[in-house]
Amino acid sequence: MLQIFYESQDFFLLKELEKLGPRKGVISQSVKDVIQSLVDDDLVSKDKIGTSVYFWSLPSSAGNQLRNVYHKLESDLQSSKKRLVELVDQCDALKRGREESDEREKALAELKAIEQNYHALKDQMGQYTDNDPAAFDAKKEAIEIAHAAANRWTDNIFTLRQWCSNKFPEAKEQLENMYKEVGITDDFDYLELSAVPLSEAAD
Repeated sequence: MLQIFYESQDFFLLKELEKLGPRKGVISQSVKDVIQSLVDDDLVSKDKIGTSVYFWSLPSSAGNQLRNVYHKLESDLQSSKKRLVELVDQCDALKRGREESDEREKALAELKAIEQNYHALKDQMGQYTDNDPAAFDAKKEAIEIAHAAANRWTDNIFTLRQWCSNKFPEAKEQLENMYKEVGITDDFDYLELSAVPLSEAAD
């Protein structure tokens, strides 16, 4: 398709290019996509004049485009070389002071000992979690929530027992036996929290 432009050095409408494309081995249905690809690569220019869109490309334009690409690649190459030198310098700087020596081995051993001591202290602190004020408050809140939930279900059970008694008065004895079988005995009642404050109990 570029040969069409270079040989004629003229301006073309898309319909004209679709007729000329097959002469260069490009089927008419593919001409539009090929031209758009060339436009995207800046190898073909296009402009709208009135209601028509014209396409053109000159050999000098292609040469300029290639020179621009070459200069960009050359610039990228120089930047990459500069970056490589910087990275090599940084690597050498990081290596300085890390040469194998008795002093370095001693420092590494001390660092390892400090890390082991840190982990040991961390594990020891974990054993005192129960005395942590935040952990204690969290447990206290959990107990209160569990207490409220238990009494809520107890209230539901009492409500259900009352409903069964009212609904089936003739089956009172059978109901009492069923309650006992599932653990609802005569001493079944609401739960009460200890009168001793949790903070004192923890101490």
